[in-house]
Amino acid sequence: MTPTVISTVKLLLVEDDASMQAALQRALGRRGMEVFSCTDGRQALAQWKATQPDVVVLDLTLPGLDGLQVLAQARGQGLTTPVLILTARGTVGDRIVGLNTGADDYLPKPFDLDELEARLRALSRRRPAGGAEPGPAPQFVGHLRYDRESGAIYHRDQVLELTPRESALLQTLIGKLGHAVSKERLFELVFPGETDVQYEAVEVVVYRLRKKLAHTGVTLVTLRGLGYLLKVDA
Repeated sequence: MTPTVISTVKLLLVEDDASMQAALQRALGRRGMEVFSCTDGRQALAQWKATQPDVVVLDLTLPGLDGLQVLAQARGQGLTTPVLILTARGTVGDRIVGLNTGADDYLPKPFDLDELEARLRALSRRRPAGGAEPGPAPQFVGHLRYDRESGAIYHRDQVLELTPRESALLQTLIGKLGHAVSKERLFELVFPGETDVQYEAVEVVVYRLRKKLAHTGVTLVTLRGLGYLLKVDA
């Protein structure tokens, strides 16, 4: 009987907890993976390009740039490597934003090592030989460019610095450009499963996002009784 051969997976581990990083590097190395690691969000992109990994394990809470910023910039630069987010931030909202930003899988801490290995090997098999099929074309709104594949939003080729909630709200309004979206619907998307938060919290996110959209060629409009819409400035 021919033994099953498990191919080596080249892995980039981006994790700022030194003990967690060392434990994972040791454990996954014993399971036949080639593990490269870094602890800083600003180093992650350079390491990503240098190692050309089969899969990336990305923590969200990082010094320099947080994990979502790293992911958005990577996808914006055309890095298509499958990404598994590994983080203690395990709310439904965090998972949705992470996946919308371009992650392929999400595993909250604490986790089972066997499950992590299985997910990483499954993701490494997704990477197509000879390059990936082109993703959906970006959407241009005013001076904004929305990369629908990665979820990143750019203003004049610079990533727009948004919180996960601001990003979720803006992506929703871009998808319904020129049409009102009710406060209730936005609440469901921006604060999923958060029953202890009031509807008025949406207004705070809108207020902060509106300030960040100044000079981008789009305006976030409040329609009393209907909700909010995004319109392109004349």
